[in-house]
Amino acid sequence: MVELLTQLLDFIRHLDVHLENIMREYQLATYIILALIIFCETGLVVTPFLPGDSLLFAAGAITAKTGILSVWLLIPLLFFAAILGDNTNYFFGKFLGEKVFTRDYWFLKRRYIDQTQAFYAKHGGKTLIIARFVPIVRTFAPFVAGVGKMVYTSFIGYCVSGGILWVSTLTLAGYFFGSIPMVKNNFEVVVMGIIGISVLPILFEFVKANIPRKPAA
Repeated sequence: MVELLTQLLDFIRHLDVHLENIMREYQLATYIILALIIFCETGLVVTPFLPGDSLLFAAGAITAKTGILSVWLLIPLLFFAAILGDNTNYFFGKFLGEKVFTRDYWFLKRRYIDQTQAFYAKHGGKTLIIARFVPIVRTFAPFVAGVGKMVYTSFIGYCVSGGILWVSTLTLAGYFFGSIPMVKNNFEVVVMGIIGISVLPILFEFVKANIPRKPAA
């Protein structure tokens, strides 16, 4: 467990190096590798720890650097993977529901579901768009939509809108800005910054929920 987390942290910290090595070794097969990672992060409730935001940014940057992949093919492919993942999670939640979460697992905590439900209570269906940019919540939002029996036509509308915004914004940001010397020379800091900004909504809600409220006068 500790070794797995250490390897994952190393992969995220040096995402640009690892991703460039993967592209040079696997060439066009990298499309499939990246699509599978995005699918797993959005579609499997047991893998919320995968680096979605930073991976998209890094994929755009390394694509621009190496020219091995086409960003205009990469974006629709990763968008499709994200939508497929969301739908897998939605129907998993719809048909199995909360029966799966009778207890905590080392990789899956009941509080993740509770955090996502709180997000829904505040933002409604827009959660599916907002959650795209929030790790962990991004993975559980479609599942909770299924558990809550959200009408599928509403779900897929929010899902597609959020997917287009998430994939295109982060991938193109990496593609156009990843080669800037300041970004390229501090890629690890940029990746950690993306992750840090992504978790701010969770931290904000946690702090707000735990601040003692003054009794009414």
